[in-house]
Amino acid sequence: MSEEQGSGHLAENVAYFARTLRAAGLPVGPGAVLDAIAAIEAARIGTREDFYWTLHAVFVKRHEHSILFDQAFRIFWRRRALLEKLIAMMSPVAPGNAKKEDKPKAGALRVAEATNPPQPQQTEPVEQPEFSARLTVSDREMLKAKDFAQMSAPEIVKAKRLIAALSLPEDEVVTRRFLADHRGRRIDPRKTFRRSLRGGGAVIDLAYRSPAIRHAPLVALVDISGSMAEYSRLFLHFLHAVAEKRRRVHSFVFATRLTNISRELTSRDPDEALARATKRVQDWEGGTRIAQALHEFNRHWSRRVLGQGAIVLLFTDGLEREVTDELTFELDRLKRSCRRLIWLNPLLRFDAFEARASGIRAMLPHVHELRPIHSLASMGALCQALSGKHAGRSDPRQWLQAS
Repeated sequence: MSEEQGSGHLAENVAYFARTLRAAGLPVGPGAVLDAIAAIEAARIGTREDFYWTLHAVFVKRHEHSILFDQAFRIFWRRRALLEKLIAMMSPVAPGNAKKEDKPKAGALRVAEATNPPQPQQTEPVEQPEFSARLTVSDREMLKAKDFAQMSAPEIVKAKRLIAALSLPEDEVVTRRFLADHRGRRIDPRKTFRRSLRGGGAVIDLAYRSPAIRHAPLVALVDISGSMAEYSRLFLHFLHAVAEKRRRVHSFVFATRLTNISRELTSRDPDEALARATKRVQDWEGGTRIAQALHEFNRHWSRRVLGQGAIVLLFTDGLEREVTDELTFELDRLKRSCRRLIWLNPLLRFDAFEARASGIRAMLPHVHELRPIHSLASMGALCQALSGKHAGRSDPRQWLQAS
C-alpha cells in the first residue's frame, strides 16, 4: 500500500472518529479534524498511547469532555480494528501486545449510542410511510406519561435528555439584604451621604435600593434502597439538571446511612456526576432506615443547609421497617426547620393507592405536601409546584381519612 493511500485511510478514519465525538456531545468541527490529521502526521505515532494523547490534545477542550473522549476512543478503534494497521503504516516498528481494555465506565452508554446510531433503512417498505412528525410528538407524550420502572434502556436515555430540557422551577424569595437599584423605592442613606460629600454637600443626589431576590435553596433527601433504585437514578438526573442552572442544591442519599453527594453532582457531565456519586455511596440498593437518616440530617446538616427559606424534597416510598416515635419526631423537626417539606412518593402512581402501611401513616401528618414522582409528567408538575403554581395541591392528611 502506498503512502498516499495510507494517508487517505488515516484522514477518513479520523473524520469518522470526529463525527462520533460530535454525536456524543463534543464540539468538534472540520478545523479540528484537519488539525488532528496534521498532528498525527507530524508526530509519526508509534504506540497506541501516543495516538490517544495526540487526538486528546486536539479534540478535548474542556475537562468534562475527557471521559466521553476516553470511552469513544476505546469503543471506536476497538470496533474498527484499524488503529494497529494505521500505526504500522506510519511506523517501521509494529506495536507490541495491546493492553487489556478496561470496562467502560461513565459516558459509555452515550458513546455507544453515538457510535451505533439507529439506521433509517428498514427491510419492510410498507412501514416507511408511518413515520411522521405527528407520531413523533405522540411518542414523546407517551414517554412523558410512562412509568420509569417500565422504560426500556433506549427510553431511559431519551428520558434523561428530556429531564435536562425541563423548565426548571423559578421560585424566588425576598431576602433581608438590599441591592443598589435606581428604580427602587427605598432611599439608601449611606450611599446618598457619600455622594453628597463628593460635591461638598451643595447637591444631594439620592441613591435608592431594593430588597435582594434570590432563588430558594433546594435540599433533597433521596431514598436509594432496593425498592427505590429504579426511580432514584432518574431523580438524581433531575437534581443535576437543577444544579446545572446555577441553583443552590444540596443532595443527600440514604438507605442504611446518610451520604452527602452535593459535591459529586456539581460535575457538568451528568454521566460523570452519577458515576462519582455511585462510587462514594456504599449502601446503594440496601435496606431502608428513614428515621436514622432523618436523625443524622437534623443533627449534622440542618443548620448548614436549611437557611434562607429552603425547600426540602423527601424522595421515598415511606416503607420503613421499624416504625417508632423517632420517625415522627425527626420528621416533625424537619418540617419546622424548612419553609416547605414536599414528600415525593412513587407509590402514588397507582390509582388505588391507600395509606395502609404504618410508616406512611406515621409520616403523612408531618409533611406540607404529598406528590407522585414516577414519570416525566410528574417531574414537570413538581417544577410548576416549586415555581409557586400550586394547582392540584391537596392536604396529605386526606389520605388518612380515605383509608
